[in-house]
Amino acid sequence: MSDFSHDWLALREPADRLARDPGLLDAAVEYLRAGREPAVTDLGCGTGSTLRTMASRLPATQRWRLVDHSPALLDRALESLPPEAGRDRVEAVVADLDRDLERVLAEPAALVTLSAFLDLVSLAWIDRLAREAARLRAGVYAALNYDGRSGCEPFDALDPQVLEAFNAHQRRDKGLGSALGPRAAEVAAESLRSAGFEVQVARADWRVDPDMAELQRQLLAGWVAAVAETGRVDARALAGWHERRLGQIERKTLRLVVGHLDVLALPAAHAASR
Repeated sequence: MSDFSHDWLALREPADRLARDPGLLDAAVEYLRAGREPAVTDLGCGTGSTLRTMASRLPATQRWRLVDHSPALLDRALESLPPEAGRDRVEAVVADLDRDLERVLAEPAALVTLSAFLDLVSLAWIDRLAREAARLRAGVYAALNYDGRSGCEPFDALDPQVLEAFNAHQRRDKGLGSALGPRAAEVAAESLRSAGFEVQVARADWRVDPDMAELQRQLLAGWVAAVAETGRVDARALAGWHERRLGQIERKTLRLVVGHLDVLALPAAHAASR
């Protein structure tokens, strides 16, 4: 399973919050508020960004199970709980989400949430998620799944080659089988529909402007490292591309767009009653 540092997750959280599709977020909150108990199981929760996004909009009876393979990230999540999510109503679970998925989802939940996670997993894993969510009669809210659309302004002649190599890297095994990468949202929507859910998909793109310089630097560093691992771009050419982009960050002329899709899948009976 890929590791993500607390610093990176903290850096990206404001961009994540701005990018989430408001319509699907509203629908997920409405679904929880209308149910018998607003209980959420958050898979791959990291430091608890999804909880912090939703908690202020949910009843005081909300309950959360935060699930991650990293005890350190779970500790951070518990340290940063908003007042609406009382500590006595939040459970932290350390789990391997490949080996332990069915065990984790054995506990009742109204909604299963994931953020920036489905693009790391395999088709088989998504089918397991859909099957268990259907058994639970739980909705699934999977936000911020990378969909292969990345772009830089101004354009550079090496951009298409860099993007192609990066997207190839995204399909490598991240510890949960051969990753779907850019196809994750499309595949998840199909799997969840086949399991009996009503599914909505919406764009949730990052727009990383010049005033977000540190996020730009970290994004570029991640892209360059991933592309270098593929060997698909000449190393000197890649280094030159990186240097040109860093210069644009310093001059505050670089804008980045990173394409994401949000997915909301609700049990058909609930969707039909709205």
